[in-house]
Amino acid sequence: MWEELLAAIRKGHIKSLARSISLVENEVAGYEWLMQQLPAVSDTRIIGITGPPGAGKSTLVDALIGEMVAQNQKVAVLCVDPSSPFNLGALLGDRIRMSEWYNHPSVFIRSLATRGSLGGLHPRIIEIADLVKAAGFDQVIIETVGVGQSEIEIAGLADTTVVVMVPEAGDEVQTMKAGLMEIADIFVVNKADRPDADSFVRNLRLMLAPAFHRTTHEIAIVKTVASQKEGVKELFAKIQAHQQLVQGNDKKYWLLAEKAYHLIQQRRMKDVNKSELKKQLEATTDTNLYQFIKRYLA
Repeated sequence: MWEELLAAIRKGHIKSLARSISLVENEVAGYEWLMQQLPAVSDTRIIGITGPPGAGKSTLVDALIGEMVAQNQKVAVLCVDPSSPFNLGALLGDRIRMSEWYNHPSVFIRSLATRGSLGGLHPRIIEIADLVKAAGFDQVIIETVGVGQSEIEIAGLADTTVVVMVPEAGDEVQTMKAGLMEIADIFVVNKADRPDADSFVRNLRLMLAPAFHRTTHEIAIVKTVASQKEGVKELFAKIQAHQQLVQGNDKKYWLLAEKAYHLIQQRRMKDVNKSELKKQLEATTDTNLYQFIKRYLA
C-alpha cells in the first residue's frame, strides 16, 4: 500500500495525497516509512499566513490563490482550524471563501484541526507539508488559527511568514509587538480602505525601524483590500522577492534545524499519554508533581 501511495504522490495524484495526509494525521502504522522515502524537494516554497482572527486571512488566501493560478503555478493550501473538543475535527471545516477553487486542477485545499496542539498548528503539520511538497506544487500556503503561539510557531515552518493586520489593531500590535517583529517577513495591512489605514501603516513603519538594524533586508508592508483583490499582485511580488532572498541566506538551515528539533521532540514524547498521566495522578494522593515526573525523565 505505502509503495503505491508514494509512487502516486510523486506523480501528483491528488486522491492519493489526500489519503496519505489522513493516514499521517492518524499515525497509521507505516507512515514513518512513507516519510523517510519522500524525495528532497528544494523548489517548493512554504508561505505562512498568520495574524489575529478577523483580519481577513482566508479572503487574502483566496485572492493569493487567484494570483498564483494566473501565473500558471500549482498551489496547495493547508488551513489549520480550531478543533472540536469532542471529536478533534476542524470546527470551521472547508473554507467557504475558497469554494471556487476546490475543483480547480492546479489547486489543492485541505482543512486541518489543531487537535489540541498548544501552538495552534496541527501536530503533524511538518509531515503533511512535506507530503504536499512531494506532490509537485510550486507554492504551499499554511493559514494558521491566528491565536496563541501560532504566530510564532509558523516562523519555524515557513520560508516566508506573512502577518496580516487590520487598521483597528493598534493596541494589538503593541501587545504582540515583540513576537511579530521577530517572525514577520512581510506585513499586510488588510482592509486598507478603512479610515486610519495610512496612519496605521506609518505607525507600523516607526515600530519596525529598530528591527531594520537587525535584519539583512527591509520588512515589507503591503496594503490590501483582499475582498476587492486590491494589492494582492504587489503582495505576491513581495513574497516572490523574499523567497529568492531565503535561498541566499542561512534561514533555510535554521528552518531545517527547527523542523528536525520538533520531529525529535515528538518522537521522544510519543509514549507519554495525558489520559494515562491523569489516571496515575488520580490514583496518587498528596502528589509532588516534580517527584511524579522523575520516572519519565530517567
